[in-house]
Formats: sequence, C-alpha cells, structure tokens
Amino acid sequence: MGIVDAAETSGRTALSILERGGSALDAVTAAIVVLEDDKRTNAGTGARLRIDGRAQLDASLMTDDLECGAVAAIEGVRNPILVARKVMETPHVLLVGEDAVRFARGMGFASYDPITAASREKWRDSLDRVRRGKVPAYAKKWKRFRDLAGTVGAVARDSRGRFAAGSSTGGTSFMMPGRVGDTPIVGAGIYCGPAGAVSVTGVGEEIIRQVLAKFVYDRMARGRRTRRACEEGLGLFKRTVPIGIIAVGTDGAGEACNREMAWWTNRPAR
Repeated sequence: MGIVDAAETSGRTALSILERGGSALDAVTAAIVVLEDDKRTNAGTGARLRIDGRAQLDASLMTDDLECGAVAAIEGVRNPILVARKVMETPHVLLVGEDAVRFARGMGFASYDPITAASREKWRDSLDRVRRGKVPAYAKKWKRFRDLAGTVGAVARDSRGRFAAGSSTGGTSFMMPGRVGDTPIVGAGIYCGPAGAVSVTGVGEEIIRQVLAKFVYDRMARGRRTRRACEEGLGLFKRTVPIGIIAVGTDGAGEACNREMAWWTNRPAR
C-alpha cells in the first residue's frame, strides 16, 4: 500500500479532517486522493498498466449505513476515488469502463493521463517476465497468454462514531484489458457497517473468492477484536498469495499482512 512516507502523509491528511469534526467519509476520500496523486503508489497517477499498455483504474467507497459507490476499468481520470464518491450520489453502486468515463466527464472530471515513465517501465518488465514465464506463483496461468503480453486503501472512524472504508488501484502487474479485481467489489476489497470498516489489498482474484473484507467485518461484528479479525482473514490464504488487511472497529485499528506493507494509524494497533 505505497511506502512509509506516503502512508504518513495520507494518514495525517485524514486525521486533520477528523480533528476538525469532519466525517469518516471525507477523511477516507482525502487520504486516498493523496495516495492516488503520489506517483510511487499503484493507484491514480503512476498506477500499473494492462498488458496492452493502458491504465484502467478501480476505486470504491463505503460507509457504515451501507451506502457505497465504485468505478472499475475507468480511464483518463486523475482521481478515480472522487468519481466513486459521485457514484454514491446515484441509485447505483458500480459503474464500469467507457460508461464510467462518460459519467466522470458529465460530473466535471477533466481528461487526464495517469501514465508515467516509471509505470511504462514496469509494464515493459511485466511483459518480459510473461514472455519468459518468470511470473509469481499466483500468476502461473499467464504462461497461456505470453503472446498477449499495490493498491491503496483507507479506513476511518469519526467523532460521531461513523465508519468509512475506501480503496483505489491500478491492478496487478499481469492484467488482461478489462480485468477487474477486488478493489471495486463491495465485500471483497472493502466493507463497512456499524461494527467497523475494512479495506484489503493483494491478489484480487483470490480476495474475491474469499469475500475477504466481509469475512473480516463479520468477525468484528461478532465481537472479535479488530486485530484478531484481520489475522483470521489473513489465515485464509497460503503464504505465497500476497495479502494485506487494514480495519478499524469500536476497539481501534488493526492490520495483518504477509508481505511488507506501509500503513499508518494515529493510535497503535497493538
């Protein structure tokens, strides 16, 4: 989920909103905008590219009253999380592809190219690894597609006790055009309710199969301490599958990961 100073800046931006009496939703949105604008993270500007060299971005938001909004495979926007915020104002939960782009333009979001020199270099490296079959265990199926060839999140609780969760991503290093992972899928990449808020990262297909965010949330709702619920969610996966989980509940913040993950909280999780 980015690097340490990016997480620090993002967290402090959100905290400043909460300290002024702002909402959990505003705090989460602002935190993710900071991360989307940081070229080093896999979200917004600088996000990973599909195997055809395009940037297709996913993002989602959810609050504890079960209101939610998401976009998937959206192109040509700077901050997909802000478009997802606008989707929350519609009768729908998820908008995708070209129609999500049209929606964004209608909402006043200008055309923007999020591709950077670094993201293009990572794309070339990924293509080379696919062609040589040098891919991680979770991506072995890419051997069939040689010719074709980190996520950010935030959770918050405000002074009124309200929760919000959000996530944004460019996907993984090995993606076919049109691929959608866990990030914009409510219950998989994020979940939020009266018991707390959860946001996860990792191999999207595996996260979807386990409905990970809802799994963690349900344990929090049954009285598990937040950190323990995160650890139980992590336990669903083999060590070879990269996974990271952040959550906040009535007992405070918690996290669990099986890879290095930068994260920030204004209170120790332990």
